[in-house]
Amino acid sequence: MMKFVLDTLRQEEEKERLQVLRMEIDYELLTLYDAMQTNDITIIVQTKERLKKLTKELIDIKQRYTNSSDREIDKNRVK
Repeated sequence: MMKFVLDTLRQEEEKERLQVLRMEIDYELLTLYDAMQTNDITIIVQTKERLKKLTKELIDIKQRYTNSSDREIDKNRVK
C-alpha cells in the first residue's frame, strides 16, 4: 500500500516536472533563435547544451511514466 502511495506521488511530481520542462525547452528554443539571429556563437553553444540536458530529462521522465503505467496495466490484468 505504501509503495502505491509513493509511486502515485512520484508520478504526480513527474507530471508537473514535464510541464515545467516543456516551458524551459520553449524558452531555450527562443533563446537559441535570438542567438542565431545575432550570430552569437557562445550563446548558441550554451543553449544547445541546455536543450540537450532538458530533452534527455524529458525523455527519461516520459519513459519512467510509460513504464510505470505499463506495470499498472499488468497489475490490473492479473486481478
